[in-house]
Amino acid sequence: MAVEFDYQARTEGLTIEELLREKWQLGKKMVHELRMASAVTGTDGEPIGWTQGLKAGDVLRLRIAEPASSYAPDHGSLTIAYQDEHCLVVHKPAGMAVHPNEPGGTGTLMNQVMAESLAAGRSYAEHVHRLDQGTSGLVLIARHPVAKAVFDRMLEKKEIRRVYFAETDKRFQKPRGRIDAPIGRDRHHATRRRVSPSGQPAVTHYEVLREENGRSLVRLELGTGRTHQIRVHMAFTGHPIVGDALYGGRRADGGGYRLHAGQMAFVHPFTGEELVIDDPQEPVWLEEWTRGD
Repeated sequence: MAVEFDYQARTEGLTIEELLREKWQLGKKMVHELRMASAVTGTDGEPIGWTQGLKAGDVLRLRIAEPASSYAPDHGSLTIAYQDEHCLVVHKPAGMAVHPNEPGGTGTLMNQVMAESLAAGRSYAEHVHRLDQGTSGLVLIARHPVAKAVFDRMLEKKEIRRVYFAETDKRFQKPRGRIDAPIGRDRHHATRRRVSPSGQPAVTHYEVLREENGRSLVRLELGTGRTHQIRVHMAFTGHPIVGDALYGGRRADGGGYRLHAGQMAFVHPFTGEELVIDDPQEPVWLEEWTRGD
């Protein structure tokens, strides 16, 4: 299968070579494959020289191979916060894994995304990032290989802003701040992480939104994307997430822990639109804070 999309140049003098290699930062192999397949043309299908400067407003047509993703389709109640021909942003419920851990596995978010994609006549869908199984919220999905490569690069360069909300124990001494503490594996526990001088750099920004009854509602933004980062940093500062038993949080009514990826923002790499996407499906505990219950 193949997927087609149009791209309107927004920079005067940019060449196709510069667009693919420098602006989108596609890998050498992918750029070579696109060139060999004559995958970039004008809207009339006529070839365009790869070193020819484009005019702002010129429209290119890309036709690229669409490999089949390996996830088995699994129909469910998928909540879509945003979608276009390049990507999906979908809600992941707490307790659901983003993807299977073994071939043929089902019951995950990507199985549901695959069912939606196949129903729309698409064979490709790949997640750009992950959330811990117990965390609810937004996950970005690429709808074709070029989008996957571009969004991967944007994530690496911190051009995709991800905002979380958490309920934590105790009052904070400062209403906002920056947690800069490296994170590594805990050699005493197979899945737990810990702050460690030899760990990878990790930065989390926080802002206390409300405090009451010895607990706090905190807005958090990732400066890096380490495994369990927010959970580790909150526990390290003495404010473990409510319900997060792995990191010392007290039990939450209803089970689970209270961390939600509620917002995502980025400049769309193919349209130039500035997107701010909110999760339309907030967890009950967050709604209670919003209502002031």
